[in-house]
Amino acid sequence: MKNFSILVVDDDEDFLKGIIRNLKKKFTTIKIIGELSGESAVKILEQNKIGVMLSDLSMPGMSGHELLLKGIELNPHLCVVMITGHATIENAVKALKMGAWDFITKPVERDSLYHTVEKAIEHYTLASENQRLQKILNSLSADQSLNWESKIMKQLKEKISAVAVTDYTVLITGESGSGKEYIAGAIHKLSKREKESCHTLNCPAIPEQLLESELFGHVKGAFTGAERTREGFFMAADKGTLILDEIGDISPSIQAKLLKFLQDKEVKPVGSSTLKKTDVRIIALTNQELEQKILDHSFRKDLYYRLNVLSIRVPPLRERKDDIPMLVREFILKTCGEMDMEPMEIDPFALAYLARQPWPGNVRELLNYVRRLAVFSNGKTIDLALINLVEGKLDKAPLPNGHTLYKDAKREVLDIFSKNYLTNLFEHTRGNISETSRTSGLERASIQKIIKRLNIDMSQFRRLTNPK
Repeated sequence: MKNFSILVVDDDEDFLKGIIRNLKKKFTTIKIIGELSGESAVKILEQNKIGVMLSDLSMPGMSGHELLLKGIELNPHLCVVMITGHATIENAVKALKMGAWDFITKPVERDSLYHTVEKAIEHYTLASENQRLQKILNSLSADQSLNWESKIMKQLKEKISAVAVTDYTVLITGESGSGKEYIAGAIHKLSKREKESCHTLNCPAIPEQLLESELFGHVKGAFTGAERTREGFFMAADKGTLILDEIGDISPSIQAKLLKFLQDKEVKPVGSSTLKKTDVRIIALTNQELEQKILDHSFRKDLYYRLNVLSIRVPPLRERKDDIPMLVREFILKTCGEMDMEPMEIDPFALAYLARQPWPGNVRELLNYVRRLAVFSNGKTIDLALINLVEGKLDKAPLPNGHTLYKDAKREVLDIFSKNYLTNLFEHTRGNISETSRTSGLERASIQKIIKRLNIDMSQFRRLTNPK
């Protein structure tokens, strides 16, 4: 059963029963509810999860317009289809301006009814999915946000939760763009310091001669340009968390001072002889192999062990490809919000293509790629044609000419992708349909249909099994 119901409202009981009977024949997995008045329909809306509502415009008591406004008030994602006679189409147009999704006219043709309701269901489902993704996106910066799909990231989630409840120093390692800073922020939000401040300092972005002042602070007149006393990040983050990004790039002199701080939890501002106690948790991030830097004497071993009380490795995106579909949808939603656009859909073939890419720049690269797709999109769907445009591949494949109908051109582009995708996969599976199905996520029947439609010669792959 679908997790929502369809509500039909009309004061003509015979007409209402006829609509419900037709809808039940077509939409067998969705509960259909009928009501004879707007007042009783409001109670249904309050007590049930209604996704689509079909309502007569002209009813005694509460009118269709009033029911429309009340329904949207109760559920902003409710998809409302108004039912009207030809003589009141003007009122139906008014309803559209008030928030109705579509309208149908009496007498209602069955095919028109089915088509309109199917589209309404799709619209509601998409709106609900976008709402779900928005909640995920909002919660990505909150304490229980780590909703990943891959096994490796679910294990990481458990590790983050365990680390967060302690107050020990943490060393987070991982490639550039893999999400180390986000993980550090999640640890802070899950910790007992959640309500205190969390500061991030990008160490290599600050010149060495200024980094000490940024960390420890300085007093007025400590050096040229020090016109006033300034507290450093260690004091600013007192009772909270300080995230030190790219810790592997700090100089030996700063390493020595940081080691001293981690031992004593005391700060001596530049130019001062006074020590100040501070209670700050340190989370250090690096994309470098600190063990190797210890061997070549560019990083202190004792500092490494002070930082590495607890350690977390953030895997690169290529090791957790199961998370890519979720990330893509989140980034689409995020990007559309940034650009003040309506949320876009993504074609399943396009999503499959993105999920198979190596993404050497990791999550950051994927986010920027999705942003490019959104910028160059002129519609509401991200598909392979758009990906080819963004990647500049349109001139590298035999594509339709400009006189071809859009839907035909799009189908040909998808056929090119489908053939290349399956051909590459068949080379690895030696033409094994079952293995190809497991790897691609496509049903066996779907693969066989594509093989037949695109006339793919399977013998060339099966010969690889027993080469002569």
